Amino acid sequence: QVQLVESGGGLVQAGGSLRLSCAASGLTFSRYTMGWFRQAPGKERDFVAAISWSGGGTSYADFVKGRFTISRDNTKNTVFLQMNSLKPEDTAVYYCAAASRYYVGSTGYDYWGQGTQVTVSS
Repeated sequence: QVQLVESGGGLVQAGGSLRLSCAASGLTFSRYTMGWFRQAPGKERDFVAAISWSGGGTSYADFVKGRFTISRDNTKNTVFLQMNSLKPEDTAVYYCAAASRYYVGSTGYDYWGQGTQVTVSS
């Protein structure tokens, strides 16, 4: 069974940083596009970032404004989201997702993690 397990969330002050991790199992990780999404209270789930099979292609939502960086380590079956200069509006549950194709977009994901909470205080 495919499993995606996020970690690294927590409470941080505005301007601080967090690094989220998502460990994947049950899939051929290097042949899956990986993405990050987030859902704030009372809002829809939004695309944050995606990364291609070997990490050479990435895409980002406008609202991360160059503050976030997605990366992956295929030797560890793990995708990361480095979040810098965090703002209170970044507060959300962050989810990782996997797509079984070459893809670096916001749609078409096959598997989802359970999410990790990120709370940014002002």
